[in-house]
This record gives sequence, C-alpha cells and structure tokens, in this order.
Amino acid sequence: MTSVITLLSDYGLADGYVGACHGVIIGISPRSRIIDVCHLVPAGDVRRAATILAQTMPHLPPGVHIAAVDPGAGSRRAVAIEAGDHVFLGPDNGVLSWAVHAAGGPKTARELANEEFFRKPVSPTFRGRDVFAPVAAHLAAGRATADLGPRIPPDELVLLPPPTSVVRGNAVEGEVLSVDGRGNTQLSINAGDLAVLGVRPGSTLAIWLGRRQVSVPFRETSATMPPGELVAFTDSAGLVALAVNAGSASQRLGLPPGAHVRLSLST
Repeated sequence: MTSVITLLSDYGLADGYVGACHGVIIGISPRSRIIDVCHLVPAGDVRRAATILAQTMPHLPPGVHIAAVDPGAGSRRAVAIEAGDHVFLGPDNGVLSWAVHAAGGPKTARELANEEFFRKPVSPTFRGRDVFAPVAAHLAAGRATADLGPRIPPDELVLLPPPTSVVRGNAVEGEVLSVDGRGNTQLSINAGDLAVLGVRPGSTLAIWLGRRQVSVPFRETSATMPPGELVAFTDSAGLVALAVNAGSASQRLGLPPGAHVRLSLST
C-alpha cells in the first residue's frame, strides 16, 4: 500500500483536531505523506463532503483516503472500502459512495472492528483521531485490509442518491450540487447537457428557480463579466456553475444544495 494518506473533514482550522490526526498518523507511519483535501466542510454536510472527495479523486495518487464527516457523531459503523488503487475510510453514511464510484466501484468492504488498529481509548466523538487516522497509518505501513474486520457485502453499503440531470425537450433539469466558499453555485448539469440544447459560450440561459426565471449569460469564466454581474460557466469539474464576479451567487439567488433548477437556451 502506498504511503499517501488524504484527510477530509468538517473539523475546521480553528482547533487542534486536524493536527491531532496528523500526529497519530506520523506516530505510526513516519514516512507517510499526508494531503489535506479540505477541513472546512460545513458541519455534518455529508453531501458537500462527498462532492469534494469525488471531484478531487482524479487528482489524487493511490492511497488511503479518510472522510471524517458524520452528523451522527459516531452512530454509523466505520468502514474501509477498496476501489481501484485506493482504500476509503469513513462512516457508512454515504460520504464515500461517490468517490468509490469514481474510482471504479467497490472491490471489497470491511467493517473497522479490529481494535488492535485503534488508538486507545477511543473517543465516541473523535473517531477521526482514534479510529480512521491510526487505521490509515497501519495500512500505509503495510497492514492488510483483510485484518481490519469482517467483510461487508458491497450492496449493503449506504449510498447517497446520485445527483439528478435530465434533458427534457428543449430544457435540462438538475439540482444545486454544492456551494463553495466563494458562493459559487455548482449544478449537477454538465456542459454536455447544455451542448445538446445548443448552448455555447456567448449564449444566454433562461434559468427557472422555482417560480422565478432569470436570464444569465453563459461565458467561459466569471471574470469576463463586470463586478457584481451574474454569470454561468463550465467549472473545473465540467459542471455548470453560477457565479457573481466579486460576489456570491448563492446569496444573490438564495439557492441551497438540493434546490431544483431548469435551464434552457434563451430565445
């Protein structure tokens, strides 16, 4: 197993939680290379964490990937899922499911039940430090996933419902997938869906937000618009995003994750 370990959490950066996880890992596997994917996931936001991990996966080397986001504070079983050249560790609440799918689907899954791998005592509210970090370090140091605990049939793992995107006639329907730290609103609609409708950079989109309709220019980047102007563009994940140059599209439009949207070519 590679010595690369990645960390994703909702711990924030104002406390020592992330540092404690680093310390546990290095104490067991001193040669491990740690990548902090993100620690500013909104508290308990499994969907946002799943989105970040899945969209980051194509750029991460083979390794052990921890996603410590659990609104149930340890109520879900802890699991290890092998997919491709990766092992994913986290609560069985769906946070791993999109990344596992992006890595080729689960080959094997195991419950983290062998306490030999844990830090003692295990805090019920800090499994990132006491369970996921030491397990990841032991795997990076050469231990086998078969030693972690009993096998779980992959079809028993919790899955998040996949984001929706459907072309209907001359429009495409989807949802708000996530909102980033700048207020950019990422939709589940990809650029290919818009191309089917004849939308190209320079076009204008008609966007239905519930009962509201707004017209939004579709451009290559948000920087092509004057400050304060709303714009749609294809982001680095290949998905349609709404942004306000030097502002927040999320605040302007009031669209929370999961909100339904409908796009068409404005005539």
